[in-house]
Amino acid sequence: MLRYNFTRIFKAKAIERPYTYLCKAGFSENFSSKVKNNLVNRLNLDLLERLCECFGCTPNDLMEWVPDEGSPLKPDHPLNELRRNEKILDLTAAINSLPLSKLEKIEKLISDE
Repeated sequence: MLRYNFTRIFKAKAIERPYTYLCKAGFSENFSSKVKNNLVNRLNLDLLERLCECFGCTPNDLMEWVPDEGSPLKPDHPLNELRRNEKILDLTAAINSLPLSKLEKIEKLISDE
């Protein structure tokens, strides 16, 4: 089953208050609440595009695929790219826990690009 997983993008982008973030970005309070609580089942294309612009991502970043029991798809099927592991990376926490020497290396890698 395909579904939206906004929690993943909030964690990756270090958005601590998704409702407020979305309201400030011009989304309605009702829609912002649904996105914050992962209660969106379908999106029209203009809203999907606005979300992607807001988060700096693609639709694939907002979706995940959870195969049904006994799914007949082959391991090389393109839908498998949308399978997500259960771990949601909290980049802010990971970066805050690094020693200064590693942060300096990361900064150098980023600035070299």
